Amino acid sequence: MMELAEHVLSLGVALQNDGTQAASSPALEKPAAAAIGIGLAALGSGYAERGIGAAAIGALAEDSISTGIAILMTVLPETLVILALVPLFVG
Repeated sequence: MMELAEHVLSLGVALQNDGTQAASSPALEKPAAAAIGIGLAALGSGYAERGIGAAAIGALAEDSISTGIAILMTVLPETLVILALVPLFVG
C-alpha cells in the first residue's frame, strides 16, 4: 500500500512540475480539483448506500426497525457529498 502511495505522490509532483524545477502553475485548476473531489465523494457515498440500503430493506422486512430509522441510515452517507461541496463554494 505504501508503494502505491509513493507512486501516486511522485506522479502528482511530476504533473505539477512538468519535469522542470520550478512549477509555474498547478496541473489542475481549483474548479477541476473540486469537481474530482465531489465526484469521488459521490462514488463513495453511493458505495456506502448500496450496503446500507440492502440491510435496511432486510430489517424492514423482518419488522426489526422503524421506517424512519431505515430512511435516516440510508440517507446518512449523503452528508459526505454535501460536505464535499464546501470547497467548491469556499475556494
